[in-house]
Amino acid sequence: MTESSADGPIIPWNWQSGAACQNKDETLFFHPPGERGSTRRRRDALAKAICATCPVIMQCRAQALKVREPYGVWGGLSEHEREALLPPLVRDAI
Repeated sequence: MTESSADGPIIPWNWQSGAACQNKDETLFFHPPGERGSTRRRRDALAKAICATCPVIMQCRAQALKVREPYGVWGGLSEHEREALLPPLVRDAI
């Protein structure tokens, strides 16, 4: 059974136990302050390569998009790639 909130159904988190990123260094998925350019692209590519092998990539991506996860690589997408897929927040338009 899926719980729900005022924003709609909450995606259960039990899918995480099957994620390819389990037991991986989480710093691969989240950029340190000030990381830019080729260093950031290389780290993102390594994280996305792990995501590409993941059996729960779609659940991860759906969760990150639903909650507008602001940081890191989730479901094979960077924060900028996820942002591009989502409509702007109403408060952003004011």
